[in-house]
Amino acid sequence: MFGRPLLRTSYEQDAAMLPTAFQKGALAAFMLAVVLMGLGNSVFTWLPSSLLGPTWINPVTNLLPLAIAALGFNILVGVTGQVSIGHSFFMGVGAYTAVALGGTGDGVKACVPFHDELGLLDQTGQCGLDFPMWIWLPAAGIMAALVGIFVSPAAVKVRGLYLAIVTLGLVFIGLHLGRMLPEYAGDFESGRRWPSLDIKIWREETPLVQMTEDGKWFGLIHLSEEQKQFFFLLALLVVFTILAKNIIRSRTGRALAAIRDRDIAAEVMGVPEFKYKRIGFALSSFYAGIGGALWASYLGRASPVDWNLFLAVDFIAILLIGGVGTIVGTLLGTVFVELIPDVVETFTEWLAEQTEAAPPLGWIANLLLTEGEGDFGPISLASTAPGWPMSVFQWNFVIYGVLIVIFLIFEPLGLYGIWIKIRNYWKRWPFSY
Repeated sequence: MFGRPLLRTSYEQDAAMLPTAFQKGALAAFMLAVVLMGLGNSVFTWLPSSLLGPTWINPVTNLLPLAIAALGFNILVGVTGQVSIGHSFFMGVGAYTAVALGGTGDGVKACVPFHDELGLLDQTGQCGLDFPMWIWLPAAGIMAALVGIFVSPAAVKVRGLYLAIVTLGLVFIGLHLGRMLPEYAGDFESGRRWPSLDIKIWREETPLVQMTEDGKWFGLIHLSEEQKQFFFLLALLVVFTILAKNIIRSRTGRALAAIRDRDIAAEVMGVPEFKYKRIGFALSSFYAGIGGALWASYLGRASPVDWNLFLAVDFIAILLIGGVGTIVGTLLGTVFVELIPDVVETFTEWLAEQTEAAPPLGWIANLLLTEGEGDFGPISLASTAPGWPMSVFQWNFVIYGVLIVIFLIFEPLGLYGIWIKIRNYWKRWPFSY
């Protein structure tokens, strides 16, 4: 109704994923823009090649599996209200399930360490059953979900900070297992190779859909290897986003939210706390397993140190900066957090090229950057810096911390809260109330 944009006259309208025509149009325009950015000028010659070109297509593709895992983290922390710092552990469970089933090798025999001709112990971890993706990808999510169900009783026994400490211990358990089982995990630092994202019917040499080299996709569009992987992972993200949204809208999602808001009251009203907390852990772990398997497969090679505490903290930053309990906020937070290091690095490289430029740009570059002992800039161009000034990598940690503090104090709903304020302002404009 004109003048009443938030008026809902039926339950179906209130529960719809996109209740307004503007939201449907905005989503369609956004998806069209993303597709065009991925295609670049490979199909439409009037598009510049810089749209998600060689500089940005890999960082953007890299965040897509992490966005899938973040959606699961949002179900557990944002919807169910269970504090967890062990999400990276469940990603590792899914990833190693995928490599055990889909990795190349000679089955179980290749998992046994052996000595080479020099007498050195070879523990490269090349065991794998070479199953296709349609087997190892669902199995990665299922195995992670089973581990989540096994851990879930701790969610009933402990809560709050104590639950966070319990899940934090899972990360260190995973790192220890990776160090103690090199025949499966590969070398602790260099890791092992993961199955590619190629889609096979079974174990044939030529995949049905090949994404590891340039070529025509389904005989229609010529795409590069990076573009194929981008569109494949983007399609999976869309599927899992719709699934997560429907879970939150369902009876299960409402039960999880009731436990988050007041678990004792939910129990009195007939919502079994243990059952739904277990479901929350299972759903979150399933998403983490899928995301971990896809992320490791996209990277091509991963090691146990990749599933560390910093990755777990990444997901906390994603929710706090994007918006806890919201699908849009989770996706916004993933893009924002995961692209910050690349943006900072690209900006620093550009700034380094301006040190010889005319003032005031040259002055600013020399003021911020340092190349040796005679400079006093806060940003060191060296890859590692023991103290002050700090390297770009170290500044990323500082930026994470500052952003988390700022959003917790000034905008608890994160980027999603900022969008809500902008939307509400234009809905009531020109009035201030």
